[in-house]
Amino acid sequence: MAREGLPFILISCAFTFLFVCLGLSLVSIFSGILSLFIIFFFRDPDRDDTVPGRGVLTPADGRILQILHIEDDNNPLGNPAVKVSIFMSLFNVHVNRIPTGGTIQKIIYRPGKFFSADLDKASELNENNKITLKTPDSRKIVFIQIAGLIARRISCWVKEGDLVAAGQRFGLIRFGSRLELYLPGDSQIMVQPDQRVKAGKTIIGYLS
Repeated sequence: MAREGLPFILISCAFTFLFVCLGLSLVSIFSGILSLFIIFFFRDPDRDDTVPGRGVLTPADGRILQILHIEDDNNPLGNPAVKVSIFMSLFNVHVNRIPTGGTIQKIIYRPGKFFSADLDKASELNENNKITLKTPDSRKIVFIQIAGLIARRISCWVKEGDLVAAGQRFGLIRFGSRLELYLPGDSQIMVQPDQRVKAGKTIIGYLS
């Protein structure tokens, strides 16, 4: 269970208990169902994070929205890149995981709008948190947590200078969101649009 979910779980369960004590049957049932959903949403299952060779793990559960090859330097890497966009619905695990081992070089949080995370404009306009990671062999990748229509809180559990491992939990976005990953342009991508992926488990590609 993700620790960010504990206040929501405790509050919803407390209200359910109160409604039961007051004899409000229908309200109690609704509140109980809501409590169960909140518990479900904040689940944080263990994952086998074994990574072969130069493999890069998917940083978020969800559905691949888009794979875009960017030939110019108009992207966070500043060089040709591959951008992979992942949409997390309300029913996905929302704990995010480090795609590959390295050092966190920079973290930039930017406030913004709250458009639906499956829309392309969410990438540019929504609240987001951009993390730049440098691998041991000096390759750079960037992954961006993007808030969605309902999400109003991005949690990031790493800081600049941290040495991180592939599959390590690094954050969470509440209630429907998007995550984008930028890899060097010569990376071998192993996923396809509309494919379902799991954070810390699915190999999204390989660095050259």
